[in-house]
Amino acid sequence: MERNHTRGMKELNDGKPRKIKSVRPYSFTLEEDTTNFGTYVKGGIVTQVKQPRVLNFKPLRAALKDPGDFLLSDFSKFDRPPLLHIAFQALDRFICEIGRFPVARSEEDAQKFISIAGNINECLGEGGVEDINPKLLTHFAFGARAVLNPMAAMFGGIVGQEVVKACSGKFHPLFQFFYFDSVESLPVEPLDPIDFKPLNNRYDAQISVFGSKLQKNLEDAKVFIVGSGALGCEFLKNVALMGVSCGSQGKLTITDDDVIEKSNLSRQFLFRDWNIGQAKSTVAASAAVSINPQLKIEALQNRVGPETEFVFNDDFWENLTVVINALDNVDARLYVDQRCLYFQKPLLESGTLGAKCNTQMVIPHLTENYGASRDPPEKQAPMCTVHSFPHNIDHCLTWARSEFEGLLEKTPAEVNAYLSNPSEYATAMRNAADAQAKDNLERILQCLEQEKCETFQDCVTWARLRFEDYFVNRVKQLTFTFPEDATTSTGAPFWSAPKRFPRPLQFSTTDPSHLQFIMAASILRAETFGIPVPDWVKNTKMLAKAVEKVIVPDFQPKEGVKIETDERATSLSTGSVDDAAVINELLFKLERCRNNLPSGFRMKPIQFEKDDDTNYHMDLIAGLANMRARNYSIPEVDKLKAKFIAGRIIPAIATSTAMATGLVCLELYKVLDGAHKVEDYRNTFANLALPLFSMAEPVPPKVMKHRDMSWTVWDRWILRGNPTVRELIQWLKDKGLNAYSISYGSCLLFNNMFPRHKERLDKKVVDVAREIAKEDLPPYRSHLDVVVACEDDEDNDINIPQISIYYR
Repeated sequence: MERNHTRGMKELNDGKPRKIKSVRPYSFTLEEDTTNFGTYVKGGIVTQVKQPRVLNFKPLRAALKDPGDFLLSDFSKFDRPPLLHIAFQALDRFICEIGRFPVARSEEDAQKFISIAGNINECLGEGGVEDINPKLLTHFAFGARAVLNPMAAMFGGIVGQEVVKACSGKFHPLFQFFYFDSVESLPVEPLDPIDFKPLNNRYDAQISVFGSKLQKNLEDAKVFIVGSGALGCEFLKNVALMGVSCGSQGKLTITDDDVIEKSNLSRQFLFRDWNIGQAKSTVAASAAVSINPQLKIEALQNRVGPETEFVFNDDFWENLTVVINALDNVDARLYVDQRCLYFQKPLLESGTLGAKCNTQMVIPHLTENYGASRDPPEKQAPMCTVHSFPHNIDHCLTWARSEFEGLLEKTPAEVNAYLSNPSEYATAMRNAADAQAKDNLERILQCLEQEKCETFQDCVTWARLRFEDYFVNRVKQLTFTFPEDATTSTGAPFWSAPKRFPRPLQFSTTDPSHLQFIMAASILRAETFGIPVPDWVKNTKMLAKAVEKVIVPDFQPKEGVKIETDERATSLSTGSVDDAAVINELLFKLERCRNNLPSGFRMKPIQFEKDDDTNYHMDLIAGLANMRARNYSIPEVDKLKAKFIAGRIIPAIATSTAMATGLVCLELYKVLDGAHKVEDYRNTFANLALPLFSMAEPVPPKVMKHRDMSWTVWDRWILRGNPTVRELIQWLKDKGLNAYSISYGSCLLFNNMFPRHKERLDKKVVDVAREIAKEDLPPYRSHLDVVVACEDDEDNDINIPQISIYYR
């Protein structure tokens, strides 16, 4: 660890790494003797210093004989790596002796290969394996010559990351052997040897392993890929090379409502710089067709959600073979999961975060659905910490992003909302009459009256006074309200870890970071007011002269100022406004101010854009964050690091993306083969940085039972023929279920406790739904879903699946 700028115990400020132990959230013990050190008072920032580790790799010749421990990926195959270690040596020897790879499906070559493997194993003596598993080695020989896209993508991701490790010295290299197989992907049913016969096309390698029957299933699949970003591009490339949806019956639909940004180009390899600003799905689809002209693909720009169910309607979902998620947010994943659950479609789920990746197989009736298990929500810093008590740069950057949006986007947008329709806006504020309404009106008034800018010099003045407000006055007020020796109600020091006591800055035109802040702030302020930016702003001396003209009033701290310290508080507003007169007074001042504005005056709200290096957005955010960090003695960051945190960039790298999509496409073979059991499928978590690979069977869904029936979350009972309420009840009665209540959405269609409901028994369920819900069923729907409450003959409630009533 390193510890910076402690008060007391100055010996720790030499910047040397030190070993620590007994680590708690805000304290630890030093391992070294500190008897001769000064007395520690408070303060200091600790950063972890990762120590380099030296690894000694064996030469290949020695490692082949004594491989040491293998890196495992699947604990159900812990005995597999030693056998594969022998198999690859046998393959090398086979090629040396015969001059070629074993021919696919050649029993003679397979036997020769097994014989070589057996000889190698015998030579190893006690270091060999007990069972050379002829069946597995036969599969190995049959497939040795084939290059399969999913395997290439998966291993390409691992090898790519190892190359990066070798070049950068960052992360732990793979030590020393890693073997992986996906024998479970092979067809379950025995196939006729003729099924593996080459067809003289681009898929012959795949056919030699999986057979032409599975190849046809791939080509005729109707696939829906949701998202065409980093994962989506990789999936499109993979499926195009595999021949998915390339047959006469096949169709691939891809959708994404996003456009291509410059920052996408580092990992979304179907895009080029001339595609910036274009729709992701359209460009990706076009690139995939150039990889395989036979691909039948339709690119859409729709977000998948309740609002687009007229696009992705019942017919669309029912005709799908499989759905592949390539999404970057949990809400969209949960929605797609619910659709797949409802229409009983396989969902192949994956995600990446830097060097980490995970895959999850959601297979109808075999596995639980994606939404069955949830990660805990990400912990966010309390509002009071971000606004008054930051103790790391993330807090400073969160605050900076919030201030940027408030000053340059929300306030100008609020000004325009008021100016567009003053009377309607005033009515809305009077009706609200709360702290939020008061804050909005005060911000508009401040923007158009006290801080109105007409010249660029006004913008410089505004920027200089903002600096004073943020980094001087607010700190003086905070330390006046809570002095350095302040205590809490329990008598403990108020400024104890993790709180850091702040100190105001002294503005100086000779400090480049101060001037950089003024320049970025004044340029963006001018943009919101439509004021031309003069060239001299980039001249340090001329900008300094303009800043020196600004008169900065002295600040006097106020008594009784409320500063939020409760970590549970979700708002910094001071509560409701009881007297509507405050709102009316502000509206009166605003009306007077509006009359002094030029006709048709509007402001230009600025939306934060992290990827344009010339727009000064990141300059201002980095400036705001670093000046605040300086107040609190927090180490500052450069613009790139600030962009990463404030831009909320989820780290995505090509290596883990390639690996995740390769693993998913190995599962796609299983899905389209159609005969695989749950134990054949694999969910994966991997971290290429460690490196760690963990594969496990998916969890089966929970089973509910009644009499000789059983069902899971996957089941939806279907009743066709547009039945009446009585027919629905009788249909359930035949199953030993006594229905007593039927609901459609929030409407109660029938309950046997209400005598008047008996009149509905001979009406069609759909007609009762139309009558009670008072809504037209959309034309793209052919059924409605009802929830029926049932009991068995012993009056025990039975939780049955949703029932779909088909009326068309």
